[in-house]
Amino acid sequence: MDSRTKTEGAIRAGAGRYTFDLARLAGIDAGPSYSTAHGPVVEGERIQIGLMRMPRGTGGRPHRHPNEQWIYVVEGTLESEVDGVQSRVGPGSLLYVPANAVHSALATPEQDVVFLTAKDTSHGIAGTPVDPSGAR
Repeated sequence: MDSRTKTEGAIRAGAGRYTFDLARLAGIDAGPSYSTAHGPVVEGERIQIGLMRMPRGTGGRPHRHPNEQWIYVVEGTLESEVDGVQSRVGPGSLLYVPANAVHSALATPEQDVVFLTAKDTSHGIAGTPVDPSGAR
């Protein structure tokens, strides 16, 4: 098994590593040029998982990536937009982002958001901002 990861700072699963305490793993910035999401990422051969946190009132500007994404909100609420469709995503809800879909997500001002995200490993965890000149 290859020990390299698509995402710098991610932990590689397999080769005897099968259990991960996400609360104890070092976090990475999931989209440093466009998002405030930060948390640990574990990569297998075909799937990568991240437990991300976004501080209240912050989030990710419109971006896209060539891999599908699932976002399961654990706590807090996200205001999201996927291909022009807006929604509020609260605890226990699942958001699907198709490959290459322009999307954004912001934590509401009331509290930080914690979410579990899963993507296939055709690409790393970070995407490409639609407007690379904007601030997070």
